[in-house]
Amino acid sequence: MHGPSIGIVVPCFDEAARLDIDRLLGLLERPRLVLHFVDDGSTDGTGARLVEAQSRAPDRIRIHTLAWNRGKAEAVRTGLIAACAEGHAITGYFDADLATPTADLLRLIDAATAEPTLITVLASRVGLLGHRIVRSRRRHYLGRLFATASSLLLHLPVYDTQCGAKVFRVGPQLESAIAEPFVSRWAFDVELLGRLGKGRAGVAPVPVTAMLEVPVWEWSDVAGSRLDPVTSLRTAAELWTIRRRLATWR
Repeated sequence: MHGPSIGIVVPCFDEAARLDIDRLLGLLERPRLVLHFVDDGSTDGTGARLVEAQSRAPDRIRIHTLAWNRGKAEAVRTGLIAACAEGHAITGYFDADLATPTADLLRLIDAATAEPTLITVLASRVGLLGHRIVRSRRRHYLGRLFATASSLLLHLPVYDTQCGAKVFRVGPQLESAIAEPFVSRWAFDVELLGRLGKGRAGVAPVPVTAMLEVPVWEWSDVAGSRLDPVTSLRTAAELWTIRRRLATWR
């Protein structure tokens, strides 16, 4: 098989009713791609669904189980650490609800593969002509406010920090950024980008020239999303906590 080894993390919490195993397994048509499912202490039949999926491609699927619900941030971090340890050249994470189509995730991987200087590739929900971005007006405007605040906090011209599809080149910068738990449960994407952009002792920061946002062709709200208005407000409040934590990130 040709091309880099790729490990994609899929965090799952009580996703039994929404998991589209066939579409997720479609990602395995890409050579050397391995799916790392993280069962974040699910209380429904998610674990059984993941075991079923693994039985269909045992060499290409990993299941990492957390004993209790730790939150999406820790589920993603657990999966990324496992993917790095397995020796993948490229890793990333992808929401289990498939709000972002698998084809758009593959476009992120293609971008990272084609340009070796890229370390971070983000999916971005931009309402362009010819693209199909479907979300409620309320979520759109709340999202724009959050994105603007995140951009100011990070000192980066980033348009969308929260789209659930991101890809990274494995190396010291990513490994350092995920070495410690995130302080944020939901806004960890912002914290991760902040850590990458700041660097640590002995690890150079990721320059803006090594980051790329790729507009998705399609994205839609999926029924059952846990990002309700209260959670949205809590997530926004977490930006202040992230700002203080990044100030001491050394």
